Amino acid sequence: MSYSRRTLAYAVAAAAALTTGFVLPPGAAAAAPRAATSDFDGDGYADLAVGVPDGTVGGKSKAGYVNLVLGGPRGVGAHGSIRVTQATPEVPGSPEAGDRFGASVALTDLNGDGIAELLAGVPGEDVTDRGRDAGMVIAVAGSKDGPGPASTVLTGPSPSAAYGRSVAAADVTGDGNKEIVIGGTDKVVARVAQREDSMVTTVVTAPMGGRAPVLATGDFDSDGTADLAVAYWTAGEPHTQSHVRLWKWDAGRSALANFWNTDNAGVTALATGDFDGDGHDDLALGECREIADENIDDPCGPEQRAEGGGIHLHYGSPAGGSFGSRAQTLNQDTAGVPGVAEDGDRFGAALAVADVDRDGRDDLIAGAPGEAVGSRAGAGAAWLLRGGARGLLGAGGAAASVAWNQDTPGVPGVAEAGDTFGAAIATGGHTPGGVPDVTVGSPGENASLGATWLLPNASATNAKAFSPRTLGLPYLSVAQKYGKPLDSR
Repeated sequence: MSYSRRTLAYAVAAAAALTTGFVLPPGAAAAAPRAATSDFDGDGYADLAVGVPDGTVGGKSKAGYVNLVLGGPRGVGAHGSIRVTQATPEVPGSPEAGDRFGASVALTDLNGDGIAELLAGVPGEDVTDRGRDAGMVIAVAGSKDGPGPASTVLTGPSPSAAYGRSVAAADVTGDGNKEIVIGGTDKVVARVAQREDSMVTTVVTAPMGGRAPVLATGDFDSDGTADLAVAYWTAGEPHTQSHVRLWKWDAGRSALANFWNTDNAGVTALATGDFDGDGHDDLALGECREIADENIDDPCGPEQRAEGGGIHLHYGSPAGGSFGSRAQTLNQDTAGVPGVAEDGDRFGAALAVADVDRDGRDDLIAGAPGEAVGSRAGAGAAWLLRGGARGLLGAGGAAASVAWNQDTPGVPGVAEAGDTFGAAIATGGHTPGGVPDVTVGSPGENASLGATWLLPNASATNAKAFSPRTLGLPYLSVAQKYGKPLDSR
């Protein structure tokens, strides 16, 4: 394959604590803003990034890779894919056992040229002079000819820092450049883009129970600039705490400032959308449950709706209003939501957003990888929850939704115990027509080889499945857990 030489600028960090960093090309800040895109190969169709951190590369167990599945007239899975590893030309580093390249992924247009870059987390990367599992995040340029130049965004500062457990990108400073936000062990940092250099600022440092911090972005204070949402929790390590917190850019301090919190809310997923169509961003908290203190008002809604996982929504308000003052909570016992709330369902463990009916109100797609289908425990399922004038719940407290699993007519395959269908969800315009498609990951499929389903136009009609086998990926005898994480937009 020939490789594009679409130029990316690089910068040398100003302090020993920083590494060589990814910086946007000079002049990008003045470019007209473009909509977010996951079109990695520049053909006009959204592509899908599948992180496979458990994948074997060159005989190295869990070295990890990212599979870029290309969109097109027949949707993702039918137009080939690109396997990106640390053995790919120009990608920093080399495949090593336990690197877990692809533990987090994001496809985002960093420089406004209409072609997406891939951000890939490598939390198990060993870094010279910083120790084992310091971690790193890598940016890989897309192009019509395949992966282009790549660079290290940031490496972790110390052993077990595990930078790259999570990653996100958005223009939080309002200057036209996107900042890259990185989650590691008990820490979230942001690499702030500037015209000719960049800086790193710490967002939060706190015990996170060994979990990756959950990241999302959106304009939660309605000031026209993106903000950052972070969720983390721990139970007794060293103390019990759980938080969902919002940060905005403080130009005077050149740092992100915390401006809103929901404490004692432990969540697995976050998603941003305008579910009531009022023009203000709302925040969905997935698999929301109270962690810290039973004596505090339930931060995830009524306690009777916590069984099996639930979704709690905080709605946006006009600039100057109070974000989150209006809230809704739902689960599988909510009217209009198929199924029954049961322990272990993990309803809301994965979330994605799209306006699938194009009515001006976003819809929420939620996964429940622990859902039993009949007697098959952990087969998994996903739900499309439609937005409306009042959000995801109507005036009578009912939802409008549809559920899918591998026993749904039109959906290929058979629901089996442990498939974990719904462990990851993504949305994007992978097919013609302008209606968003839904992709659903099932990392437990085929003895944890894993697979992913395309639901064109958010429908089971003409649904298709693809997997490492159908895409011709190597090491088909290895439990790769293909299908988590996913990213497209």
